[in-house]
Amino acid sequence: MFGLINGMTLYYKIMDSKLDRQDRQQLEQWIGGGPKTFTLLYSIQKNGCSSTEFHKICDNQGPTVTVLFNTSKSVFGGYTSISWRSCGNYASDDKAFLFQLHYNGNRQCQKLLVTKATHAICDTVNRGPTFGGGHDLCTFNNSIQKISSTNTFLLDGYCKVGNSFSNLGLTIDQFMNNNLNVFDLQVYKVTDGKDSYLDLEVQWRKSPALTNALFKELKEQIENYKPVPSLSLSQVRVLLLGPVGAGKSSFFNTINSIFRGRISHQGCSGSSDHSLTNVYRQYQVRSGTTGEPLSFRLCDTRGLEEGQGLDVLEVNYLLEGHVPDFYQFNPSASITPEVQGFNKNPALKDKIHCVAFVIDGSTIDFIAKPIMEKFKSMQTRMNQRGIPQTIILTKVDKLSKVVIANISDVFRSEEVKEAVEKVSQMFGVPRGNVLPVKNYENEVRLDDQISALALLALQQILGFADDFLYNYLDKLECENVQKLNIKE
Repeated sequence: MFGLINGMTLYYKIMDSKLDRQDRQQLEQWIGGGPKTFTLLYSIQKNGCSSTEFHKICDNQGPTVTVLFNTSKSVFGGYTSISWRSCGNYASDDKAFLFQLHYNGNRQCQKLLVTKATHAICDTVNRGPTFGGGHDLCTFNNSIQKISSTNTFLLDGYCKVGNSFSNLGLTIDQFMNNNLNVFDLQVYKVTDGKDSYLDLEVQWRKSPALTNALFKELKEQIENYKPVPSLSLSQVRVLLLGPVGAGKSSFFNTINSIFRGRISHQGCSGSSDHSLTNVYRQYQVRSGTTGEPLSFRLCDTRGLEEGQGLDVLEVNYLLEGHVPDFYQFNPSASITPEVQGFNKNPALKDKIHCVAFVIDGSTIDFIAKPIMEKFKSMQTRMNQRGIPQTIILTKVDKLSKVVIANISDVFRSEEVKEAVEKVSQMFGVPRGNVLPVKNYENEVRLDDQISALALLALQQILGFADDFLYNYLDKLECENVQKLNIKE
């Protein structure tokens, strides 16, 4: 992707600054010893360009690869088979090497072997990754601020290949353009085992990049969303159903956090053998700017369990809009029309317009048969009412090391793709109705990529709710025409 910033031709967007499949295969071949997994530890775009932060994250991690992506479209770096340790001196490594993967935008693979192993790396606390005595490749000192106008870092290091590593006759210009203005510097941990990374030319699902711009666009669209106007409906209702611990309440918390502008835990969530949700909630999400409720409710209910939990009759009452907000579930008694607040004459606004099954992507193979039977029975009743169904596939970061390292690769991960296909078959819904998300759980601050992925799912869900309303509108119009024909 090319662009012009301040007259300078840029090649790599930040999202494209990463090792692709061929890069990984080449490094794996150079390192030797069988298949290797490359796990991103440190990125100056994500963690800041600081020697302190680099050593804090990367020390004592074993073998690592350092990769730089410069504005001349070149990719280069160094490998060490020993840990960074902030030892304050040179460290010996006879397996270390420098490398070139791309030069001026073209794939060009060169391996520069270590010639003076005792000076393979310079491991001092005030420097970023540094290779060789002299130094062959010094990345940066102390800390470097990002250039906001170009989204790059002008590193204050230097390159003098040929001191402790061979140079293969390459000049500094031929190795890295004598250019340390970089989009990113990344450090990957190298471990034995097959790398699950899959760098597809085409994503298995066409999706825009999970950028800050997409996040803002989706957030604005959802804030401005209104249900089918001719029905005079102020809010659509989405019912969240799923096994205990799948992440129903966490999904609401994720959406709520996005519009609050901070991590929120309004919904009761966590891990337990039994459902933590014991109260039926028709959660509203409010605009962070106006404080006004948005045009949807996320209805959270108790989790499905073997031998207890929500039963099919209770789901019928929920779908039809009979159950009031803040209804307290009784483990020993089902909902009946005699309970306080039971809505005996629900209107369209009270009913459920879309159901989202929330499924833990990391435990698909362990869903108990009785739970699946409950799901199927519930689906029968939903289909009878024409209620659309979608699946929120949670915890996708646990499926793939690639997604753990970078949530934006969710639609490139073979593991996530396989999980989507499997759940699609299990529930009998189109693959496009299976929506991968990663709920906020361990995070203490919002992340644009996590938020954008969640909003993509919510946008689809609201579209499904509109489909239900349009079908309802068609039915009303058909009934009105029939009444007119009878009168005539």
